[in-house]
Amino acid sequence: MYVIIVGAGRVGLNLAQSLVHEGLNVTIIEDDEVMSEEVAEQVDAMVINGDATSIQVLEDADIAEADVFVAATGDDSINLLISVLCQNYDNISKVIARVNDLGHESAFKRVGVDVTVSPESTVAAYLERIITRPKVADLIVLGRGSTELLDLNIENSKLYGKPVLDYSPNENYIVCAVYENDELIIPQKDTVFHKDQKISVLAKATHVQEVTKLFAP
Repeated sequence: MYVIIVGAGRVGLNLAQSLVHEGLNVTIIEDDEVMSEEVAEQVDAMVINGDATSIQVLEDADIAEADVFVAATGDDSINLLISVLCQNYDNISKVIARVNDLGHESAFKRVGVDVTVSPESTVAAYLERIITRPKVADLIVLGRGSTELLDLNIENSKLYGKPVLDYSPNENYIVCAVYENDELIIPQKDTVFHKDQKISVLAKATHVQEVTKLFAP
């Protein structure tokens, strides 16, 4: 997977380091020359010093090959403009934008941004999970990262018709809730898995991949 990150501040740098650690191909675009040089020494990724609102700079970053694009600067207007430019590239499956003023969030949604995050509600680790765990519909990190709450769509047909309580509670996770027709149901003896069902699972951070593989392979 190829990810382009615009903005090499704390969020952008930490995200890049996490994604590189996961084995992803990452390019960072930063308009500050000094910061670009410093970041290039800290992360094993391509760092381009340039203005990401320039089509040429985006082309230099091989945007036509990118799978995910993250606008993570501290300026909402720049993040919004970059997000608009991304709409010209069908290869990008997900556009994520940092929104510093939550009052601007609706504008980002209108231009086709898939996910918006704000400094008040998230950190780089959350962005990493959005990118590296696409099967997870939603995720909240709890207990300093030791526990995670996931909302998953049941996509494992082998589970259809089987009682939820046969799989939960488990020493590594527990199915907290089941959603059927937008109605929340606390799992009972007669609650079974079925197609188009969504569940909330509280899992140990070290077993998130195991849980995701079971319910949404």
